This record gives sequence, structure tokens and C-alpha cells, in this order.
Amino acid sequence: MSLLADWLLRHSVVMCLLLHSLVLMTFCFHHAATSCSKNCYCTESESGGKTVRCSNLQLTEIPQDIPNDTRRVYLDFNLLTTVPTNAFAGLTQLVELDLSHNELSELEPGAFRGLGSSLQFLDLSSNKLGNLTPDAFEGLRARANLTNNPWHCNCNLQMAMPRVDLEPASLTGVVCHTSEPEKIGVEGLAFLLAPDIDLCVEMKRTTDVAMLVVMFGWFTMVISYLVYYVRANQEDARRHLEYLKSLPSRQGKSEESSTISTVV
Repeated sequence: MSLLADWLLRHSVVMCLLLHSLVLMTFCFHHAATSCSKNCYCTESESGGKTVRCSNLQLTEIPQDIPNDTRRVYLDFNLLTTVPTNAFAGLTQLVELDLSHNELSELEPGAFRGLGSSLQFLDLSSNKLGNLTPDAFEGLRARANLTNNPWHCNCNLQMAMPRVDLEPASLTGVVCHTSEPEKIGVEGLAFLLAPDIDLCVEMKRTTDVAMLVVMFGWFTMVISYLVYYVRANQEDARRHLEYLKSLPSRQGKSEESSTISTVV
């Protein structure tokens, strides 16, 4: 009986230690997932979900330790220059993202990947964005603020706009700072509100000229081949004709030789 009690006592101690370790690990993982990002200020809303404020911290990179249960992130008034691919991966509950008043000039493909089903509002205003990259907004259907950026309106922008799934009204924030070609005269206009303007007209003309040059080159090659073919056949026909003309004279000489032989 004492042996059984001793065995139970030993194993119960081991089980208690294992259970304690498991509870500690669970707590640590939960804390890592829900604690606040370093140097940022976090608050809990009454409806649930965390708000992370990292405004005006001179940040040059997007923090990678934003809690997974965050619903709102404010990264405005920093020094961010780019949003890398999968920058907000894992934030599946995010409904609002503020990146305004930064130095953003590039949004890498897949920059907002994973936010398509949750994000409702995206603020990219007052940055240095000049080109609209459809792959950056992959699957994103949020309402976006794109104002106060030096957008460069050209054929690439015109072709990119239909591929962006943002709420259509958001694209009215794309106001042309510069344009190509300049003579189109869209500076200061919201490109989406100028549907009759075709910024691809110069590219189309260039393409048309290139196609004409290629077609002319092929046409010239075909004509040259036909001329060569006709001349080559004419030469063969002439030689064949001369050969045929020479046949009767040879036959006459043969007959004359036969007659002389018979007389002799």
C-alpha cells in the first residue's frame, strides 16, 4: 500500500509540473498575441478589440509586433517610405488602418494581403504616391482616402484603375499632379471624373506606327521573294526553251549523216 501511495505521489508531482508549464506557456502565447506593440499606445474598446496608436513616433518601418486582435491601427505622422509585402499579415480583425502623413512612395505587391475580408477604411492621404499599383490592393474592397498625393496620370495609371477593387468612390482621390503627355491637360483634375480623356492615345499611335513598319517590312520581304522567284523561273524557262530549239538541228545532222553512209 505504501508503494502504491509513493508511486501516485511521484506521478502526481510530475503531472502538476506539466500542467503548470502548460498554463504558463498558454499565458505567454496569449500575452504575445494580445500585448501592445512596443512604444505604441493601446486601448481596448467597449465593443471588443484593440486600438493601437503609433502616431508621430518617427517610425521608418511598420512594427511587426502589432497584436493579432487589433481592430484599428494608427501609423500616421511617421517616416514610412514603403509598405512591404504582407506587412499586416495576421491582423484578420483589422477594420481601420491609417498611414496618412508619411513619406510613402511605394506599395509593394501584396502590401495589404490578408485584410480583404475585414478592412473597411484605409487612409493613404498626404504621402508621396505617384503610381497606382493594383497588386498592392490585392482583394481589398475598402473605402480609401488617396488625396494629397503627387499622382502621375499616364497610360499605366489609366490601365491600372479598372484592376483596383477599392470602393469606386475612393478613386476620386486620385488627382493628377503631373500627366503624360502634358498637352492632355488633366493636371489638378480627379482622373476618374474625366472619363473622356485618353492618356494612352500616344502609346496607341506609337504602337500603330510600329505595326505599320513591321507590316511594311513583311510586305517588302514577300515582294522581294516573288520577284526573285519569277526571275529564277524565267531563267530556267529560257534555258529549257533554248534546249528544245537545239533538238531539231541535231536530229537533221543525224539524218544527213545516215544518208551519206547509205550512198557510200
